[in-house]
Amino acid sequence: MGTLNSALALAQQALMNNQAALNTTANNVANQNTPGYTRQVAIWQENDTVRIGNTDLGQGSTVGQASQRDRVLEQRVQQQTQTQTQSQALENALNQVQNIFGLSSNQDSASTTALGSALNDFYGALSSLTANPSDSAARQKVISTAQNLVGQFNSASNQMASVSNDLNQQASGDVDAINGLLGTIATLNKKIASASPNSDAGTLEDQRQQAITQLSQYIGLDQITNEDNQITLTTTGGALLVSGGDSYKVSTTSVLGKTNIMAGNPPKDVTDNLTGGDLGGVLQVRDKMLPQYQNALDELAYEVGNQFNQINELGLDGNGNAGQAIFDLPGSSAGAAGQIGMATTDPQAIAAAATGEGATGASNAQKLADLATSATVSGKTPSDFLTTLMGEIGTDTAAASSDNTAQQGILSQLTSQRNSLSGVSLDEEAANLTQYQRAYEAAAKIFSITDEMMAAAINLGVTTTVS
Repeated sequence: MGTLNSALALAQQALMNNQAALNTTANNVANQNTPGYTRQVAIWQENDTVRIGNTDLGQGSTVGQASQRDRVLEQRVQQQTQTQTQSQALENALNQVQNIFGLSSNQDSASTTALGSALNDFYGALSSLTANPSDSAARQKVISTAQNLVGQFNSASNQMASVSNDLNQQASGDVDAINGLLGTIATLNKKIASASPNSDAGTLEDQRQQAITQLSQYIGLDQITNEDNQITLTTTGGALLVSGGDSYKVSTTSVLGKTNIMAGNPPKDVTDNLTGGDLGGVLQVRDKMLPQYQNALDELAYEVGNQFNQINELGLDGNGNAGQAIFDLPGSSAGAAGQIGMATTDPQAIAAAATGEGATGASNAQKLADLATSATVSGKTPSDFLTTLMGEIGTDTAAASSDNTAQQGILSQLTSQRNSLSGVSLDEEAANLTQYQRAYEAAAKIFSITDEMMAAAINLGVTTTVS
């Protein structure tokens, strides 16, 4: 009877084990489309044998579950997510800058932009004025094109300021999202340390890794796994974000009209060394690239206006008086594109004549027209300087787009590698389902036969008396 009892117990254990394996497979199928879910597998382990006499008798097996995760690969996906989202934010912001000037991947000529056309029209009107300096229509054309040029400088500067403000708001939105995820990760750290400090925590780890991946979309991270299966997170610059069950909120502060980022314990300004994620891309454009473009635009506006004013003040206007400034400018190039204006809109204020040749002279008008081909802006003509600026914006945008495409490809490849290990394959689960089902049926058969044999033994072979 002892042997029959052992066989019955083994069959019962086999039934329970295969039922557990079937449940694992069912759970995988149910979570096939759950974001962040890591496939679980049934882990079978033979129990120790028992020696009776000269015979070793098996004691069946136990079954457990294990998540199929590769922590190194998960961190690579996390790091690549930071890189890709930064490049995406960079491309998006630079596309906005391109749109300010009407540039595109198919059209990057400075002369076809609104500002380039306004600049060419202005110098073209000055060239026409040299042929007939006393013509009121020619003088009015100079004033009209000057007003248009001023408007284009103002518009471009204001739109770049608007892009910068939008990036400030985007940074604030990123911080709100970051803080929510930091709290989630800290809470999961506590649960994992309590439930499974020395081994994989299954669903809890899936949830934590999903939250970290989402966090990587917003900010660059460094990650350290602690002995109790908790995770410490810092920014790439070392500012503490999560330590065990504690999270340290990121905050913002306004510095000279910009939204700067405070992080760590105690909080400090980390704006200059933040990289990765959407926040890294936003700060890269706002703090490094936009100021470079704006400074160049300011320099162009200032030099065009200042050089014109200086020469106009050397001649005589249409009334025979000494020439005055036509453009209203700040004291330096800083902010000139946004502040340039018209000091006068009187067509007679154009000083076409040189001193001593009368109001109908054209010598000074020729000097004004010659500014179009003079290297007055950082050693370049105004048109060439603008061409260089437009080329720089176009090149930076194209490079950002190309880099983002490459980074997306790398992320897709790494994600596929992770999914091949951790993702659910319905074909594989179907094969496992068949295997566990047959094993369950076999265990059930053993249980049934053993039960019949035990009933026969109890009833001395009269099996009909026991059902």
